[in-house]
Amino acid sequence: MKLYTFHQSGSAYRVRIALNLKGIDYEPVFVRGGRGSQDLRSSDYLRLNPQGVVPTLVDEARILTQSMAIIEYLEEIRPDPPLLPADPGGRARVRALAQLVASDIHPLITARVIDYLDTELRLPRERQQDWLRDWNMRGLRAFEASLADGPENGRYSHGDRPTLADVCLIPQVYTARRFGCDLSSLPSVQRIYDHCLSHPAFHRAAPESQPDAPGS
Repeated sequence: MKLYTFHQSGSAYRVRIALNLKGIDYEPVFVRGGRGSQDLRSSDYLRLNPQGVVPTLVDEARILTQSMAIIEYLEEIRPDPPLLPADPGGRARVRALAQLVASDIHPLITARVIDYLDTELRLPRERQQDWLRDWNMRGLRAFEASLADGPENGRYSHGDRPTLADVCLIPQVYTARRFGCDLSSLPSVQRIYDHCLSHPAFHRAAPESQPDAPGS
């Protein structure tokens, strides 16, 4: 199994966490992502992933794209340990928390969006940063509110074992911190983030732990 990954990509970060939690060995293929990436625009890579984004997972002859689809695939081929609760209500809650990040926050802060703000709308850098912080905080405040006094609360976003919600939350908090967001008003999000980073699977998946990170 090969994972085309970039250390700073939030989507690739999610998949690295899921692979680690599942105990699945994989070969990382490091692709330079971010703004102006030539790796993502190469003909060889576009044959694998026509969108020209990371991650891409190759499992034998099967090529998979889109982080959430990849994680669902991993859940199906390696159901233990599960990333979703056993009960339908719990599964729906975890999926909703995960999609709050993957569908509502992440699409608004990608490199492609920043490129558009910069080159097409010609927003000054400080206004671009305002955009990035605003959409991160809107989503993370909603995540925090969704955790408030929930009967499912535990050490993680749902109970006392990592779920898909945490797999999505931790990369987004990393990104929010990188953009300079003040998370002091989000105590539950911060608590879960700190707890997850003490877990080996999350720690090994962290951007700074990747061989392609600056200084590695």
